[in-house]
Amino acid sequence: MSFTIYPAIDMRGGKCVRLLQGDYDKETIYGDSPFEMAKRFAENGAEWIHMVDLDGAKDGKRVNDQFVIEASQKLGVRIQIGGGIRTEEDIYHYLKNGVDRVILGSVAVSNPEFATQMIQKYGANIVIGIDARDGYVATHGWLNKSELKAVEVGKAFADAGADTFIFTDIATDGTLAGPNFEAVEELASETKKSVIASGGISTLADLSGLKVLMKKGIMGAIVGKALYEERFTLKEALQEVQD
Repeated sequence: MSFTIYPAIDMRGGKCVRLLQGDYDKETIYGDSPFEMAKRFAENGAEWIHMVDLDGAKDGKRVNDQFVIEASQKLGVRIQIGGGIRTEEDIYHYLKNGVDRVILGSVAVSNPEFATQMIQKYGANIVIGIDARDGYVATHGWLNKSELKAVEVGKAFADAGADTFIFTDIATDGTLAGPNFEAVEELASETKKSVIASGGISTLADLSGLKVLMKKGIMGAIVGKALYEERFTLKEALQEVQD
């Protein structure tokens, strides 16, 4: 097993953007074409790309799916997509078009029965995305904070058969302040499943620090702003976590 780097492409209005701590009013545009950004990542060695439909997350429906499918079908990389996925039709739409993993976030909290059915039907193609603020799950583009603890949600879906979780600490996302190692490790420890860390990664040392936790179940990291702000290159990141 190897530690996987997931370069991130957040899509809003057909462009590549980053939000600060999930705030739609604090947006930076980094590119006019999600496909061209994905192509650049693929050419620089990415095996996986993490894509998020921010419009979809806010509106509760697919909005930027054409860019995801184009990348999936043309680039020869594996794609995971989150944002605006609320129905089985949404899941099937992506999977039939070559996307490898579909992330269930808000709907996993609002309709856990549905999410459990999808895990049981589609297996490893379903990832549970847990976005947390102060330890509690936030939903719908992080606009709503629930009363559910992230660890409790993780344990429930681990029991339901989920194999992979993405944990995002909203407080660190887009801040380059370093990941929340403690929270990521706690989720992996409590679920006994694979966890992908997201939020705050700013240095190669952050990546090597997460890789050290592989034996605890931390199997990858999503990297966004650090790449766009040129804190390090994708090639450097991939080299940092090579065995």
